[in-house]
Amino acid sequence: MSTKASLRRHFRPLRQSLLEGVEAAIVAQARRHIPALLPAGRALGLYWPLPGEVDLRELEILLPGRLALPAIVPARAGGDLGPRLVFRPWRSGDPLEPDGCRIPAPLAGAGELPAQALGLLLVPALACDGAGIRLGYGGGWYDRLRADPAWAQVPALAVLPRGCRVEHLPRDPWDVPLQGWLDEEGLGNPS
Repeated sequence: MSTKASLRRHFRPLRQSLLEGVEAAIVAQARRHIPALLPAGRALGLYWPLPGEVDLRELEILLPGRLALPAIVPARAGGDLGPRLVFRPWRSGDPLEPDGCRIPAPLAGAGELPAQALGLLLVPALACDGAGIRLGYGGGWYDRLRADPAWAQVPALAVLPRGCRVEHLPRDPWDVPLQGWLDEEGLGNPS
């Protein structure tokens, strides 16, 4: 069986090559399906797109004032938790700063949103299997976030090209399955 590290080496260039031909279709599927999945009054947890990831920031047009971006923040003073992933409200044009992983994120002054404020998370993925196991970059940020019972209640979908969906990925005890995926064919659910 392949290791997660070898799978990451395989899927990173594969996703990049596939994305060139299907990114517009994935964005169109997001525009078609995501607004209906988001409960009234709740925010959509998005991500700042890195090279090779689908750019879904234009969903702001359909969901004005209802988007949130993640940020990796340092441990709280006196807290027993290490660095963690949080979501902050975001609108196009808001100032950004590099977070703990050097990814653009809303400023700390934007405040952290509790899990109950979000209705759906869209999560970038290198690959995803039929059980909803996501292959990410290996930091474990989303798994730790979603291990929290409050965040486990927020549905999460992997965003990736169809060619990066596989039957089975290795699963570690800390992997938290997603509720499905979004690709150029639309929405999918684990079997």
